[in-house]
Amino acid sequence: MSLIYTAIVEGNPHLRSLLGWHLQQAGYTAQQCANLQQARSVFNRRQPTLVILDADLSDGDPLELCRWLHQQRQSMILILSARNTEKDIVKGLSAGADDYLTKPFGMQEFMARVEALIRRVRVASAPLFLDYGDLKIDLVQRRVQFQGHFVDLTPQEFSLLYVLAQAEGNPLSRAELLQRAWPEAIDNPRTIDTHVLSLRKKIETDPRQPSLIQTVRNVGYRFNSEVIKESSASPTTSTTTQSAKIAAVEPINIKKLSS
Repeated sequence: MSLIYTAIVEGNPHLRSLLGWHLQQAGYTAQQCANLQQARSVFNRRQPTLVILDADLSDGDPLELCRWLHQQRQSMILILSARNTEKDIVKGLSAGADDYLTKPFGMQEFMARVEALIRRVRVASAPLFLDYGDLKIDLVQRRVQFQGHFVDLTPQEFSLLYVLAQAEGNPLSRAELLQRAWPEAIDNPRTIDTHVLSLRKKIETDPRQPSLIQTVRNVGYRFNSEVIKESSASPTTSTTTQSAKIAAVEPINIKKLSS
C-alpha cells in the first residue's frame, strides 16, 4: 500500500476514474470524490497529502475548499480547470493552489506535475529521528536503539526497517520491500525473508513469536508500532509528522463552503 494518500475531487466520472487509475499505478492511494460534499466528508476524517481539485464543480465554490486546505497546511493542491485565462490561473494560485493544470491535458504531464508536488512534500516533511518508545531510529546516523541499547544492523537491515516503519502499519509485499529498501539491487524477493529473520533476532523481544515485524499471509510483512505504543509512549519525530498534524486540524466550515 502507498505511503502517499491522494484525493481526487473531480465531477467528470470518466476523468476521475482515469486519474485514479494512473495514481494507483504509480503506487499512490487514491480516494475519489465526485463533488464538494463528498470531499468535505473525506477531509474531515483525514487530510490527504495531495488534493487534485476540479475548479469547475457545480455544488459550490471549489476555491473556498482550496483556501481552507491551504490554511491547514496539510495538503498540496493541484487545480484542474477548463478555464485557461491568466486571470483564472492567478485566481486559483492565489486561493492556495500549488499548481494549476488546464483541461484538456495529457496523462504524462499530469503525472509529472504530481511527482513534482510529491517531491516537495517529501523534502519538507522528512523526519530526522523516529521514536517508538523502546525502538528509536536515527535517520541521520543510521543507528537504532532497542530497549536502551544500540543495535548493530547491517545497511540492508537498516534500510528494510526504515521502509517498514515508513509504511505506518500497512503491509508491504516482498517485491515492494526489495524495491524500496534496495532499489538498485538485483535480487530475489525471497531474500527479504532472510533479512527479516535476522532483523527480528535483533529487535524482537521474542524472535520466535515476532510482534513488531509481523508476517501478513499471502502479502508480505508489516511494521506493528501498536505493540510498542501499548508499553511505552506514542511515537514522535523531531519534526512534525503528517499524522501528528492531522489531529490538530479544525473541522471544515460546511456552511461557509456551501454558500
